[in-house]
Amino acid sequence: MLGRIFTVGGYTLLSRLTGFASSIMLAAILGAGPMADAFFVALRLPNSFRAIFAEGAFNTAFIPAYAHVQGKGGADAARLFGDRIFTLLFLSQVVLLIVVWLFMPQALSILAPGFTDDPEQRRLAIELTRITFPYLLLITLVTLYGGILNVMHRFASAAAASILLNISLMAALALAAFFPSAGHAAAWGVLVSGFLQYFLLAGDLARHGGLPRFAPLRFDEDVRAFFRAIGPATLGSMGTQVAVFADTIIATFLAAGALSALYYAERLYQLPIGVVGIAIGTVLLPEMSRRITAGDDVGAMASQRRAFEFTLLAAVPFVAAFLTVPVALMRAIFMRGAFTDADAVAAGATLAAYAAGLIPFVMIRSAVAAFYARKDTATPVKASLTGLAVNLALKVVLMGSLAQVGLALATATGAWINLLLVLGFAVRAGYLEFDRSLAQSLAKFVACGVVLAAALWFAAKIAGIYLAHMPAFRDEAILLVLVGVGAIVYGASILLLFGRGWLRSLVRS
Repeated sequence: MLGRIFTVGGYTLLSRLTGFASSIMLAAILGAGPMADAFFVALRLPNSFRAIFAEGAFNTAFIPAYAHVQGKGGADAARLFGDRIFTLLFLSQVVLLIVVWLFMPQALSILAPGFTDDPEQRRLAIELTRITFPYLLLITLVTLYGGILNVMHRFASAAAASILLNISLMAALALAAFFPSAGHAAAWGVLVSGFLQYFLLAGDLARHGGLPRFAPLRFDEDVRAFFRAIGPATLGSMGTQVAVFADTIIATFLAAGALSALYYAERLYQLPIGVVGIAIGTVLLPEMSRRITAGDDVGAMASQRRAFEFTLLAAVPFVAAFLTVPVALMRAIFMRGAFTDADAVAAGATLAAYAAGLIPFVMIRSAVAAFYARKDTATPVKASLTGLAVNLALKVVLMGSLAQVGLALATATGAWINLLLVLGFAVRAGYLEFDRSLAQSLAKFVACGVVLAAALWFAAKIAGIYLAHMPAFRDEAILLVLVGVGAIVYGASILLLFGRGWLRSLVRS
């Protein structure tokens, strides 16, 4: 399992690195002003629908269902099931695309009501969203193809697909002079990337004989079971995305740059979520589904425990860095061109607030796998909606005094409630054992994180003093110092508290 995690995580890391490069270009060209806010609204709308209906609800319902059909009826039955789901998915997305595209002004009035005070910004947001929204149809099909490939234990192309989004976006920004504005160039880059990702996944699936085709619609028991699962899964996926929509709506009423601060903070905290949380969850779900289908509940539980430990091992350094040196990170990565020091401070404060909830962000995909692998998509919804209610209530309370930082803190709090409830439900159902060994591991990770955070804080202070007179690349040099100090301190802490035997057993799993 670890090898497949490294495959997904490696490609996801490359995707995040190219994502940083595209964000650096966006920061330098668009900055954090009205045009940037309009583009980020145009990008967030299809991305949020994708996260709800495609990557979120669809994968959690489809992968266990497809694995079950394949195990029960063989490859032909699974192929027919995939064809029927593809047909339904394609038709529903086409209808959604037409409706939203035709009623885009009304949709923007709901999703970005603060833009009504600036007619030019509203007009630009409508234009850019009409360009980006067809991306949803393409990426939904990409998600279907990726789910089928994952059941085949082929993870590379699906994990690599999002790299094409960043490459396409950078290419379009490089040609911004040929577009009405840099925002238009970025929007067209997003749409073109949808086609590139589609052809990558379709080609890989076609080579292995699994490319879905249109099929007569027939709601047999397998299809009905899928829809019974996807309904609660959609509600569960909506929890996070409703919070994102709320951030977008509220931020349009805040000072210019609030949406951009949220975006740049998200670019950093999404790195461990994608490389660690989503990568491990992507591999864990089909692994647990296979074991549970074979009656190996003990093996499924062991796989999940290892996933938790590997997630914490990789995520703790990010939490320590984001909480202690967030502004230094923002300056080193984004502060050039139109992105100012004030923008770095605002985005850094937002990143620190998000970091308070980073552990539940990265662990939730592995936690809910215990339920989704058993085709129970309803139980996680209870936790998700409870966390969402707290999240939304806190946004209203905190937005006035803390602006976008308050929105991020509310999101972090809601994430903790979601995770703790999911873990509680799993323990109560007998899917997870919270024993002494797990408690000791958690305590050791907390200790490692505290030591690392202290080391980074002191290193940043000392490096800032000694490198203050550098004429250029001062912030980048400070970042290199922090990376070096962090690697040494965290590596030594892990070896001291866990030992080499624990690391070897984790690698062999």
